[in-house]
Amino acid sequence: MNTLLDRRGFLAAVSALALGAPATSLAAAKDAYANSPFRKITDAEWKKRLPQDSYAVLRQEATERPGTSPLNKEKRKGTFVCLGCALPLFASETKFESGTGWPSFYRALPGAIGTKTDYKIGVARTEYHCAQCLGHQGHVFEDGPRPTGLRYCNNGLALKFIPA
Repeated sequence: MNTLLDRRGFLAAVSALALGAPATSLAAAKDAYANSPFRKITDAEWKKRLPQDSYAVLRQEATERPGTSPLNKEKRKGTFVCLGCALPLFASETKFESGTGWPSFYRALPGAIGTKTDYKIGVARTEYHCAQCLGHQGHVFEDGPRPTGLRYCNNGLALKFIPA
């Protein structure tokens, strides 16, 4: 969940330094999507590519009104992907009804998200974003169900559901 280097990333970076790897290899060691073409899309291009409400969420970190997403009622098997770049973020098996009004999940797919601390409402919260295009998805809280105890509270406007 944390975007800081984990032990494996740290060891890969140290090994790369010892072997005289260029700095771009070090960045790739900790960010698998550092060279993604989605990172090169300009704000103006994002604005053209995305519906207005989704653009506000994904690129400007807005929040949709609770209870407005049709994905709240989505119960089929499949995968929830980032609307901006189609990176798979959540398996349908990890979706649960949180009662918050937003699609909620207890586990993200491995390597699918990055996090940062957000102070926009005056208290520290953990914001998460798509690891590939850096599109804002929502916030993660430690009040979810077992087995993780996490609640990834996602904006439905930032997701697309792909049925299995």
